[in-house]
Amino acid sequence: MVIPAYAGALNAERRRDVALITGASTGIGLDFARLMAPDFDLVITARNQSRLDQIANELQSAHGGRVHAIAADLARPEAPEQLAAEISHRGLSVDVLINNAGFGAYGLFQEIAAKTELEMIQVNISALTHLTGLFVAGMVDRKRGRIMNVASTAGFQPGPLMAVYYATKAYVISFSEALANELKPSGITVTCLCPGATATEFAARADMEKSRLFKWNKMRSEDVARTGLKGMLKGQTLVIPGLKNWVMAESVRFGPRKLVTAIARSVQERVE
Repeated sequence: MVIPAYAGALNAERRRDVALITGASTGIGLDFARLMAPDFDLVITARNQSRLDQIANELQSAHGGRVHAIAADLARPEAPEQLAAEISHRGLSVDVLINNAGFGAYGLFQEIAAKTELEMIQVNISALTHLTGLFVAGMVDRKRGRIMNVASTAGFQPGPLMAVYYATKAYVISFSEALANELKPSGITVTCLCPGATATEFAARADMEKSRLFKWNKMRSEDVARTGLKGMLKGQTLVIPGLKNWVMAESVRFGPRKLVTAIARSVQERVE
């Protein structure tokens, strides 16, 4: 995938721009890495170092750029600062930050372990916010940079049976839109990518493969990642891949809140 807005990164007289991608070992994050590897040096992070090393070797062999594989468990509060310190230690500055890491859990709130819900908040909200804070100052100083936060169409309404997950994604949308406004004078763009149901490992990890939402047609993760990157390079603040997802996200703005919540629950419920 040629990235025209960063054509200068291919100029032999200057370094390639560096993109940090969290949650890069599977799904949308891995597709971001594969799409960006021809034009960027990458820092890829997730929990599994051996898997990251395998991906780094694959991408370096195919495209010749540098791919730094740094394992980090973003459920640990100290992980963002440790990751930033390691990136700095390697002499890198981050030009593009893609906050993709996140997970969900399915079930009634009182039946999900508090540890799981709190780790979800840590990964989906706290780590995303922390990493943005750690890297945005350098972007502002350099007067260039892009941030993409991966949210979900779940963030546009309450979500019974995944109450905390939906709430975390609502935060990501609100935070991204506000930050995009704040950073506009500096030339830094902030894009919030809001996929709907996508064919990744997310549904299995969240135990929601039998929900109505994931029984419907799912988008390919590569298509979601490609749409997100195109939107980011255009400087779009909100990107919703797929017409069906866009219609669903927009329609909830006009419905009575109780009805919207009831419909969201119906969509979440399991079917055989």
